[in-house]
Amino acid sequence: MLTEKYPDEVNKILAKYPEDRKRSAIMPLLYLALRDNDHITNDVIRDIAAITGSSETQVEGVVGFYTLYHDEKGGKHYIQICTDLPCALRGADQFAEQAKDYLGCGFEETTADGKITLEHVMCLAACDKAPMFQLQNGKGIFYHENQDIESFKALVDELRSEADA
Repeated sequence: MLTEKYPDEVNKILAKYPEDRKRSAIMPLLYLALRDNDHITNDVIRDIAAITGSSETQVEGVVGFYTLYHDEKGGKHYIQICTDLPCALRGADQFAEQAKDYLGCGFEETTADGKITLEHVMCLAACDKAPMFQLQNGKGIFYHENQDIESFKALVDELRSEADA
């Protein structure tokens, strides 16, 4: 599947690792699979397991551990707000509540229009720049630091208008 759709990219990823360490390519291959889909399917898990000589359980373990990967359908965009203690001390909890109110959904939920999934995560490595969140979509991962609800609303409105275009 991936080797048919992205043969050059798969070969470049695999070339970075010794033959007996192909399992190391699981994460970049999962990220490549997200280019076309907002979540990791069972077919992708089987494909990556075959490419890397890993078990499906090993690939599923990576998907389940990292917040970068999703195994259930969500929105076109994932907004992940850091809510750990250092960020909370800088207002992340209040920011998160305002974000939930604006989106009309809670954490681990998708907006009614199906465009945005909101998640809380622990530590995005920018404690001194909280409140902050990362945005994931088919275009990449983007960090938004030193946020307030107005900048959040502007971004959400932009995402919604792009999706409608």
